[in-house]
Amino acid sequence: MLGVSAFVSKNRLALLAAVLFGAFSLVSSATATHAASTHDWTRFGWNASRSNAPAFATGISASNLGSLVRKQVQVDGTVDSSPIYLHGVQVGGATHDVLFVTTTYGKTAAIDAVSGTVLWRYTPPGYASWAGSSQITTATPVADPDRASIYAATPGGSIVKLAVADGHPVWSVNITNLPSREKIAAALNFANGRVVATTGGYYGDAPPYQGHVALIDGKTGKLVSVWNSLCSNRRGVLDPSSCSASDSAIWGRSGAVVDASNGSLLVATGNGPWNGQTNWGDATLRLSADASRVLGNYTPANTAQLNESDADLGSTSPVLLPRGYLAQGGKDGKIRLLGPKRFRGTAAHRGGEIQSLPTPSGTDLFTAPAVWSSGSSTLMFAADNGGTAAYRFVSGKLRLAWRNGTGGTSPVVAGGLLWVYAPGGGLNVYTAANGHLLTTLSCGRGHWNSPIVVDGLVALPEGNANDHATSGMLDIWRLR
Repeated sequence: MLGVSAFVSKNRLALLAAVLFGAFSLVSSATATHAASTHDWTRFGWNASRSNAPAFATGISASNLGSLVRKQVQVDGTVDSSPIYLHGVQVGGATHDVLFVTTTYGKTAAIDAVSGTVLWRYTPPGYASWAGSSQITTATPVADPDRASIYAATPGGSIVKLAVADGHPVWSVNITNLPSREKIAAALNFANGRVVATTGGYYGDAPPYQGHVALIDGKTGKLVSVWNSLCSNRRGVLDPSSCSASDSAIWGRSGAVVDASNGSLLVATGNGPWNGQTNWGDATLRLSADASRVLGNYTPANTAQLNESDADLGSTSPVLLPRGYLAQGGKDGKIRLLGPKRFRGTAAHRGGEIQSLPTPSGTDLFTAPAVWSSGSSTLMFAADNGGTAAYRFVSGKLRLAWRNGTGGTSPVVAGGLLWVYAPGGGLNVYTAANGHLLTTLSCGRGHWNSPIVVDGLVALPEGNANDHATSGMLDIWRLR
């Protein structure tokens, strides 16, 4: 049996070992957390192709969903879009993991992803004249590959380059001559050193306006190229009233999709006249990488009916599937599968889709589907106001894999989990392969908002742009 002194000495050693082990554990935990912060989410849809399906591990799985804890951050307006995220960047002379958001009235904020502290705010000139009005933007910003700058949209029709370090504007350029009629609604993209932005109209489609695809040099801010969906034989930013046709908005959440295989741009337009030559209303289009010409096009056989009934084909952007296939949703409650052969060439193509399937609930599709490829299997996920569904892409066809009656915004697939925000409130998390509901994270109501899932965190803005609010909320969930 040990003596008293020996017993005390032994326990002191044990206590010291426990303290040292605890300290080592804390250091190891901090190191592991820092090491895990190695991925960015630089734009809406994660990549330029808008797959909404990151290839990396997020640190969040079905087994640790219950460990997510929410922090709410007050922001200066409604973020009716999604955040973007850069890990380990210098802001204010210190290293931070940072979320960036743009509000409906054009304020852009950098927010520490751990503490929720607002690190800087940018307020565009003209903010006071827009705040509380119907002149808005719902565009998600995009980060430059150099990770030192981001690009954001304003209700004044401009794209502005902001320094990550302190939010100061580097340059600003207008992409419309009539911002009160032409809205930058869709998410910004970036490819080949250029910002890719699109324009549409406002609720009610008050003419005149046209859909534009604008390419801006990321370094200089020079407007390099503009393609117009109406009067497309004319280059540059149009005075909307100078074109005899109006509308044909490019407003789907993904905006311009970049085909990584060849750099071409894919867009879809809303209601407007179509002649297959210079007017491209209710059409799916493949443009050259420099947005100078049409490389391929499609419009449904009933394009005139879609135009007359306000059933925009372009309520969502084209979705890239394997081997050059495309999926195109619409306000008419249909998802059309387009084959690579039919979509190729400059001749006008009407009809000829391979398939026409119902959206998850047979209603308007306003969201951006996600495409998840795992091994030889590819699933496309879509959500509308009345349902969420998965479609398996097999042998050049889409086949329904599963479906439920819970609506949502643009889905995200990460780590085998499907994240779908219900605009009525709640972030639903499913097993992507079979649609099994794992949990619903509590949050408020919204509109176009969609989450990002990266580095052990989930970020989702709340709120509806149509409420014209000048304050809002960003939800951040992190693992305990």
